[in-house]
Amino acid sequence: MFWEWSLLTTISLVAIYLFVKMFYFKSITNKEQRSNDLMKLTLQEAEILIRKYQIQLQRALGNVDILSDELTKLRNELKVLKQRNSKHRQEVDRLNAKIKALEGRIDALL
Repeated sequence: MFWEWSLLTTISLVAIYLFVKMFYFKSITNKEQRSNDLMKLTLQEAEILIRKYQIQLQRALGNVDILSDELTKLRNELKVLKQRNSKHRQEVDRLNAKIKALEGRIDALL
């Protein structure tokens, strides 16, 4: 009879111990699951922000490309205008020299 009670008590204590341990590990698992869900949500939000900033960066780089192309065009136009200006100056200098020569001839004739 003593062995039966001791065996029943031991089995009951082991069952209670395992039951408590089961709930302990279940609560730990639930906490881990919540933590993992929160981490996944945070990662998704981070991915969304990264995509958003990536799109903004691509737009900005596109704008920079457009601006650099326009700057190159304007530099080329500036070179052309400088060349035209120097040609016009040379022509004005040449014409002024002709005018002075003609004025000299006119003075010689008078």
